[in-house]
Amino acid sequence: MLQTVDVAELRPGMYVQKLLGPWMQHPFWRTSFVLDEARLAQLQDSGVEQVVVDLSRSQGDGEDGGEEEAVPGTVDAPPVAGPAEARRRPVVHDSTVSLASELARARRICDEGREAVEAMFREVRLGNSVDAGRVLPLLDEITGSVDRHPTALVSVARLKNADSYTYLHSVAVGALMAMLARQLQLPEEQVRDAALGGLLHDMGKAMLPQDVLNKPGKLTDEEFDIVRQHPVQGERLLREGGVSQEAVLHIARHHHEKINGGGYPQRLSGAELPLLTRMSAICDVYDAITSDRPYKAGWDPAESLRRMASWQGHFDEMLMKAFVRSIGIYPIGALVRLSSDRLAVVVEQNPATLLAPRVRVFYSAKSRTHLLSVDVDLATAGERERIVGVESPAKWGFRDLEKLWLP
Repeated sequence: MLQTVDVAELRPGMYVQKLLGPWMQHPFWRTSFVLDEARLAQLQDSGVEQVVVDLSRSQGDGEDGGEEEAVPGTVDAPPVAGPAEARRRPVVHDSTVSLASELARARRICDEGREAVEAMFREVRLGNSVDAGRVLPLLDEITGSVDRHPTALVSVARLKNADSYTYLHSVAVGALMAMLARQLQLPEEQVRDAALGGLLHDMGKAMLPQDVLNKPGKLTDEEFDIVRQHPVQGERLLREGGVSQEAVLHIARHHHEKINGGGYPQRLSGAELPLLTRMSAICDVYDAITSDRPYKAGWDPAESLRRMASWQGHFDEMLMKAFVRSIGIYPIGALVRLSSDRLAVVVEQNPATLLAPRVRVFYSAKSRTHLLSVDVDLATAGERERIVGVESPAKWGFRDLEKLWLP
């Protein structure tokens, strides 16, 4: 028998069948579970107000009332104990480093990263093998930046032009992978494999004809068949270059697979896709659709997240939730409309709530006039100001919005 219960009335031993409320609010990785003291405390701290309880599967003594039901095709939560626990790091950033200074450092990392990745592509095109060792210093720079401010580097790396897309895309996906791995509190070796896999995932594109890789229009069926070979070519190049981490090699070959089996090159699905490969599918697509490319302009980051969340069967649902938690429902640089009918750009996330970032107000949607820019912390603005929607910069004719938030 199912019954809706206020979180305040829950007791250990109750069987939670469903969590009610915003999809980003709860911290759990399963759709249903038996409450113990630890889970009850987590739930009470999460902000979820009500749940659906299955009274027929609940027990009064806190013992397990049955098997937990995992979401099909999703990854379990990282273990909370075991040998790897000592190597886990909490999801915190260095509060002694300002976001402005990290954004400035991120610009340098992007410049260095583009040169390093471009050099590897050039060597492959000359017939030489991949030297993954040359990106290890860059790998340290990326993970270090993510540890200081998780979203600084990914926000800057998104601002690539069509000419630099191929190379900076690798840097961006490496940073996104490190950010998501930290959100999941993975062991250190997995964080590095995730970042390295992101950096090297597209090496196979070095084997593509330049006129196909940089074509400004729609690809023909024959050209798309050529492009679809780059994951297989990438894995081969990395193996021949001495890359031995199977997780990194799997990312290179399978980052275009979908959780429902509709991807390529092998149409793998569900549990056939390891954790880091599932992560790479999300990170690769997010950076691709938010970046300017030879054949299209990038979408707004907040709009991109909304669209990705609607693509049924494309991504691991729980990893997608974790990704949004890490980058924010309204990522840095997103254009939003406030309840005061003013437009603003998101300039910093609020760790306490994804719905109330710090924004820079600069435009009146009502009078269609520019305003003297002012920063507003929506977490402290209360009922006086809140985000009511996401806006398209193209619709308003805004260009170079990054000038409003980059130092």
